[in-house]
Amino acid sequence: MSSVFVGIVTWRPDALLARCIASVRAQGCPSLTLHVWDNESTEASRALIAGLTADHERTWSAANLGFAGGHNALIQRAASTYYLCLNPDAVLGDGYIRTLIETLEAAPTVGSATGRLLRLDDDGRLDSTGMVMTPDQRHLDRGAGEPAAGRYLGQPEAIFGPSGAVALYRRAMLEDIAFRGEYFDHAFFAYREDADLAWRAQWRGWTSLYVPAAVAHHRRRVTPERRSALPAEINRYSVRNRFLLRLKNQSAGLAWRFAIPGLWRDAQVVGYVLLREWSSIPGLIDVVRLLPRMLAWRRHVLGRRRVRSVELARWFRPTGS
Repeated sequence: MSSVFVGIVTWRPDALLARCIASVRAQGCPSLTLHVWDNESTEASRALIAGLTADHERTWSAANLGFAGGHNALIQRAASTYYLCLNPDAVLGDGYIRTLIETLEAAPTVGSATGRLLRLDDDGRLDSTGMVMTPDQRHLDRGAGEPAAGRYLGQPEAIFGPSGAVALYRRAMLEDIAFRGEYFDHAFFAYREDADLAWRAQWRGWTSLYVPAAVAHHRRRVTPERRSALPAEINRYSVRNRFLLRLKNQSAGLAWRFAIPGLWRDAQVVGYVLLREWSSIPGLIDVVRLLPRMLAWRRHVLGRRRVRSVELARWFRPTGS
């Protein structure tokens, strides 16, 4: 079986991390490496992680590099065929990794895969069956919150990309889409970085699969309906990264094709921020500040694309279609 590196990036982890790590160790993969990157490490987080890992399986980071920076640091260390990006609030089912790897081994042009994710606090509901894109330029977890019974079963099927909560990436794909040593974009820090990576991979011709035979559970805390209860910093990143995502990845063809729904959604987001969510105004300012960086990424991404806009447009569908 091909080698796999399981990377877990934490920040103020809780007791669920023990179940997450236990589920990794129970996978039974002989060529598996586990490593936990602890952002802005504290005495409490070190005590928890030290009790669950060996010395070579953990890194204490004094700085908070975010989801993107932490996983980038781990991917750079990984000398494996595959990299599993795993949230500390996710628990893998039996044979999850093996099932995904066996599927990818038979499909060399597939760059990533995910399984059937169920809500950890209610496994009668789905958490994600892969990422979907909409004409108004949102990305959503397909099936999120829907009843799980009888839904999204059967054979593996193509998706736009996997949720970063539990995503298996082919290392060759990560190297192909990297820019200046970054796999996930550091500037995103957290939230929407998985959609950015998926979009870049699609431009390069790498496909992604949803494999329902692989099952995991995830505790979803960031959802649209809980926005008013989320920390202001999370909402700011969400606003900012919506625009960064498109500045980097949206071709002129896609921008023209989806101009009306995209611009209408933009107006709604900006209006909401200016009228009600003032704490996210710095996120809009960040878009301007980061514009030169995004334009450099854009030249790299669109200058190397192997897929035409008309081909990629098929992924941008109304929800439910």
